[in-house]
Amino acid sequence: MLVLSRKQGQSIVIGNDIVVTIREVHGRTVRVSIETPAGMPVYREEIHKEIVLENRRAALGAASVDARLSETDAVLGAGRPPKEGP
Repeated sequence: MLVLSRKQGQSIVIGNDIVVTIREVHGRTVRVSIETPAGMPVYREEIHKEIVLENRRAALGAASVDARLSETDAVLGAGRPPKEGP
Protein backbone atom coordinates (compact mmCIF):
# COMPACT_ATOMS: atom_id res chain seq x y z
CA MET A 1 0.00 0.00 0.00
CA LEU A 2 1.25 3.44 -0.90
CA VAL A 3 0.45 6.27 1.53
CA LEU A 4 0.90 9.83 0.26
CA SER A 5 0.41 13.26 1.79
CA ARG A 6 -1.17 15.90 -0.42
CA LYS A 7 -2.23 19.49 0.17
CA GLN A 8 -5.26 21.29 -1.24
CA GLY A 9 -4.91 21.65 -5.01
CA GLN A 10 -2.36 18.83 -5.32
CA SER A 11 -3.04 15.65 -7.29
CA ILE A 12 -2.13 11.98 -7.52
CA VAL A 13 -1.99 10.25 -10.91
CA ILE A 14 -2.85 6.54 -11.11
CA GLY A 15 -1.67 4.86 -14.29
CA ASN A 16 -2.11 7.24 -17.20
CA ASP A 17 -5.85 7.72 -16.93
CA ILE A 18 -6.87 8.49 -13.33
CA VAL A 19 -6.20 11.78 -11.54
CA VAL A 20 -7.22 12.31 -7.91
CA THR A 21 -7.07 15.94 -6.77
CA ILE A 22 -7.52 17.31 -3.24
CA ARG A 23 -10.13 20.08 -3.61
CA GLU A 24 -10.84 21.20 -0.06
CA VAL A 25 -9.76 20.38 3.47
CA HIS A 26 -12.07 21.42 6.33
CA GLY A 27 -11.09 19.94 9.69
CA ARG A 28 -11.41 16.17 9.35
CA THR A 29 -13.27 16.35 6.03
CA VAL A 30 -11.43 16.18 2.71
CA ARG A 31 -13.13 16.75 -0.66
CA VAL A 32 -11.50 15.05 -3.61
CA SER A 33 -12.17 15.07 -7.34
CA ILE A 34 -11.52 11.99 -9.43
CA GLU A 35 -11.00 12.14 -13.19
CA THR A 36 -11.35 8.80 -14.98
CA PRO A 37 -11.88 7.64 -18.55
CA ALA A 38 -15.49 7.82 -19.74
CA GLY A 39 -17.50 4.81 -18.62
CA MET A 40 -15.23 3.86 -15.70
CA PRO A 41 -17.41 3.68 -12.59
CA VAL A 42 -16.25 5.28 -9.33
CA TYR A 43 -18.02 4.36 -6.08
CA ARG A 44 -17.68 5.17 -2.41
CA GLU A 45 -16.38 2.07 -0.65
CA GLU A 46 -19.60 1.33 1.24
CA ILE A 47 -21.63 1.51 -1.99
CA HIS A 48 -19.15 -0.77 -3.79
CA LYS A 49 -19.43 -3.35 -1.00
CA GLU A 50 -23.22 -3.33 -1.32
CA ILE A 51 -22.99 -3.81 -5.10
CA VAL A 52 -20.60 -6.75 -4.70
CA LEU A 53 -22.83 -8.34 -2.04
CA GLU A 54 -25.95 -7.94 -4.18
CA ASN A 55 -24.16 -9.43 -7.20
CA ARG A 56 -23.12 -12.44 -5.11
CA ARG A 57 -26.68 -12.89 -3.87
CA ALA A 58 -28.00 -12.70 -7.43
CA ALA A 59 -25.42 -15.22 -8.66
CA LEU A 60 -26.27 -17.65 -5.86
CA GLY A 61 -29.98 -17.22 -6.56
CA ALA A 62 -29.46 -17.84 -10.27
CA ALA A 63 -27.40 -20.96 -9.53
CA SER A 64 -30.17 -22.19 -7.23
CA VAL A 65 -32.81 -21.59 -9.91
CA ASP A 66 -30.66 -23.35 -12.53
CA ALA A 67 -30.25 -26.36 -10.22
CA ARG A 68 -34.01 -26.53 -9.56
CA LEU A 69 -34.78 -26.28 -13.28
CA SER A 70 -32.31 -29.08 -14.03
CA GLU A 71 -33.93 -31.27 -11.37
CA THR A 72 -37.40 -30.51 -12.76
CA ASP A 73 -36.27 -31.25 -16.32
CA ALA A 74 -34.79 -34.56 -15.18
CA VAL A 75 -38.03 -35.58 -13.43
CA LEU A 76 -40.28 -34.46 -16.28
CA GLY A 77 -38.01 -35.92 -18.92
CA ALA A 78 -38.06 -39.38 -17.30
CA GLY A 79 -41.63 -40.03 -18.42
CA ARG A 80 -41.27 -38.70 -21.96
CA PRO A 81 -40.34 -40.74 -24.97
CA PRO A 82 -36.92 -39.85 -26.42
CA LYS A 83 -36.90 -37.15 -29.08
CA GLU A 84 -36.51 -38.29 -32.64
CA GLY A 85 -33.86 -36.91 -35.00
CA PRO A 86 -33.94 -33.42 -36.57
